[in-house]
Amino acid sequence: MLTTTITGVVFMQSFEHNRPLDLEQYVNVFSSLYTHPLLLVEGLAFSITLMTILLAHELGHYFACWYYRIDASLPYFLPAPTPIGTLGAFIRIRSPIYTRRELFDIGIAGPLAGFLVLIPALAIGIAYSKVVPGIAARGDLIFGVPRLEWIMERLVFPGVPSSDIALHPIARGAWVGILATALNLLPIGQLDGGHILYAFAGRTHRLLSRVFVVVLVIMGKVFSPSWYVWAVLLFFFGLRHPRIYDITSMGRSRAWLAFAALAIFLLTFTLVPLRS
Repeated sequence: MLTTTITGVVFMQSFEHNRPLDLEQYVNVFSSLYTHPLLLVEGLAFSITLMTILLAHELGHYFACWYYRIDASLPYFLPAPTPIGTLGAFIRIRSPIYTRRELFDIGIAGPLAGFLVLIPALAIGIAYSKVVPGIAARGDLIFGVPRLEWIMERLVFPGVPSSDIALHPIARGAWVGILATALNLLPIGQLDGGHILYAFAGRTHRLLSRVFVVVLVIMGKVFSPSWYVWAVLLFFFGLRHPRIYDITSMGRSRAWLAFAALAIFLLTFTLVPLRS
């Protein structure tokens, strides 16, 4: 909460003064907070939005585990000195999952819960945003525009390009939630998207996960070097998936939910999430 709130102060000060986001602001914010600690209040718009989305995502997994009587921890949140103040959150599943249906339901519950929370947060944040010509294309950090954000910007600011919209910190918090949703839905390993893929693909999951890691490497070369980092992390730490010996049909309703997960992924994914 502290690291995301400090980051929120940076976003709010940039927003209030119509400034693009510079890395120097992340350093100067500490001296500002030392002399004016109540500035932390300004950072709550971002941090509460982001923490609520992350909490909803992880509680989706948690309550799905609770429903199936699978032992799982409450959410852990990861503070980090990153441009968004966190590395996200996770729950620890302590007992095995025995059926593909359970795996699917637990995997998809998080992205669905988080998505339902981030939609109104993004709508409110964009409603509070403002037009500052060229601001989104300047500064040391330039945020990508996912399709969901683009659609809402067209509804609130018709005819205004995304590069002219200064996002309110609430919208920034929703943007991070969008990024977390998209990354979790990558159909690789033990990510949420990997669980969904395993539930339907079974034994071919391992091969498909490696294929998608190769796709990340290609994306790193063509679009953004940040995908190299994800490719390496997932290749060495995230490809292995516990085997589930279950041949029960997934059913039509879960197939529709899988398509819904794909739609959410397409709405939240961006080829260049962040660039400098």
